[in-house]
Amino acid sequence: MWFRRKHRPLGRRGEDAAVKALRRAGYAVLERNAKFGRYELDVIAREGDTTAFVEVKTRRRSEAITPEDSVGPTKRRHIRAAAHRYIADEDDSQMYYRFDVVSVVIPDHGKPDVTIYRDAFPDQ
Repeated sequence: MWFRRKHRPLGRRGEDAAVKALRRAGYAVLERNAKFGRYELDVIAREGDTTAFVEVKTRRRSEAITPEDSVGPTKRRHIRAAAHRYIADEDDSQMYYRFDVVSVVIPDHGKPDVTIYRDAFPDQ
């Protein structure tokens, strides 16, 4: 009888790799998959005195578009909206914050390639 090993979904594997890389880079991870209305923030973390709202994009090496290129204007708008809800909930209008993107490329074999893009897009 053949049994199929259950694999974690690609997005979850990428997010786990991103959190590990963020921690190695000195971030303190505060929350994962935080929901604010109909929007979600993949990771909320602190680096020094700055709160980073982190979008994690995971792809397989064989895909044409890079993970960081797939965070378009609509997704940015959703991330900003969720971040503003978080800031309001924290009641800290003086909070230093930024938007980071973590790109995770998972090859068929070997370790994921993780790149952290600090301040990836402005709050407009």
